[in-house]
Parts: sequence; structure tokens; C-alpha cells
Amino acid sequence: MAAVHRYDILDSPPDGAFDRITALAVRLFDVPIAIVSIVDHDRIWFKSHPGVEIDQLDRDGGLCASAILHEGPWIIEDAAVDLRALSNPLVAGDFGLRFYAGIPLRTHDGFNLGTLCILDREPRTLDAHDLTTLEDLAAIVMNDLELRLENRRSEHDDSGEGHALPVKSGA
Repeated sequence: MAAVHRYDILDSPPDGAFDRITALAVRLFDVPIAIVSIVDHDRIWFKSHPGVEIDQLDRDGGLCASAILHEGPWIIEDAAVDLRALSNPLVAGDFGLRFYAGIPLRTHDGFNLGTLCILDREPRTLDAHDLTTLEDLAAIVMNDLELRLENRRSEHDDSGEGHALPVKSGA
């Protein structure tokens, strides 16, 4: 959770960079939904989410919360028959989720903050090319998050906060 808070992204306003990445994912994979999610202590918050009205879900049972527990892609080709997803409210409820592919957003120091994921109401599979493309898009999301963190640190350093001014010795 410290890594999530370090990036200071939770509850931030909509952002064109992330919205362009999810819009691109929707077009590339011909899916109705793509999400940049951040997994908080008790919720999964959506930084960008074309195709869904809500901007967060409870963490319990959330597919993104399960995906961040893995180092690589977490794919459910047909949620209606996949034991990992049957109890998920998006699968069991009116939404009718059938396909989920999530790539963890992994920090440079090894923490998974959330996912870039694509969803569909129809079962589907991804080939190696598709998977590589989704991984590349997730890497772009993470690169942007890293750059934002570095910019904040740089601004903090430039302001002199957290740094003692040199003490002159002698008279």
C-alpha cells in the first residue's frame, strides 16, 4: 500500500494520457472496456475506464485485485466457466463479464499497483502478439506513472524542502 500512496494517483482527476491508452486498447483489441486500475486497501479505483460508468469497485473478489498477485498476465478466457471468476459480481450479475485480461502495473522496485486490463461480455483468447501488445501498453502506463513520480520528486527537491541549507562556518 505504501507503493500505491507513493505514486499519489488515487482519486486524481481524469487524465488524457491514460484515457488515450485505454481508448487505444479498446480499438486494438476490439473490446468494449479497457481500464487502468489502482488497487487500494479496500477498493479497486479506475483511473481510466471507457466502457463502464463506475469508477471503483470493492476490492474483495475484484479481478484486478487477483491479477496484482501475479507477476505476469492474468487472463480469464471465459469467466462463466472459470472457477477464479464465478463469484465476481461483474460475472455473476447483470453486467455479464466473460473475458478479462490484466497486466500488472509493476513499479521499478517490484510492487504491483494495479492493472491495465481489457474486458468483454464475450469469451475470447489472446495470441502471443496480442499479449505482447497489452504488455507494451501496460509498460507505457507504468512509464508515465514513474515519470510523474520523478517530476514530483524533482519539484520537491527544487523547492528546497527536505534539504538543509549549508551552514557556513567561521566568521
